[in-house]
Amino acid sequence: MIHFLTGLDTKLFFFINHGMKNTVFDVLMPIVTTREYWTVPILLAFAAMVLFGKEKGRDAFFLCLIALLLSDFTTNQLLKPLFHRLRPFEAMQYVNQLVGAWGYSFPSSHSVNMFTAAIVISYAWHKTWVTVLMFSIAALAAFSRVYVGVHYPADVFAGALFAVIFAFIGIKIYSVLKQAVLKRAKKSA
Repeated sequence: MIHFLTGLDTKLFFFINHGMKNTVFDVLMPIVTTREYWTVPILLAFAAMVLFGKEKGRDAFFLCLIALLLSDFTTNQLLKPLFHRLRPFEAMQYVNQLVGAWGYSFPSSHSVNMFTAAIVISYAWHKTWVTVLMFSIAALAAFSRVYVGVHYPADVFAGALFAVIFAFIGIKIYSVLKQAVLKRAKKSA
């Protein structure tokens, strides 16, 4: 069974990495997948949530911050070393690698973090358009990781699954912290 799944993962990888290759994606996907292009827009979006989103925006920001700290740390410090999976360009020949990457491959921290953010922001906002936007961005980021040759499809799929766990834990932690702050505020009043 493991051999079958690994073979399927490799075939799907080459379908996306080679079979879908085109000049538009060759330019677009490295931009989509590179954090440096997204740092300023993400910081501006977080600032807008805090400044203009009122209590719901602040809740979304702090919930996202807690969940992302948890997901990023756990993925990079515990899960990747535990699974120890080499990246496609390290394990196979003829990978169309469009960006650099280091460390282990499973699970994709880009996917874990993007789907974690999508889940918790959707949870905080309860708006269909926010949910569609956030999950579209997360799916595009996950796809880009395979297209540029730095992750297998199973890495990004597992990243989305781990995101559900991290989002749930982040929501629980935030709820406990928020209740503690509200209790303290009531006692002070």
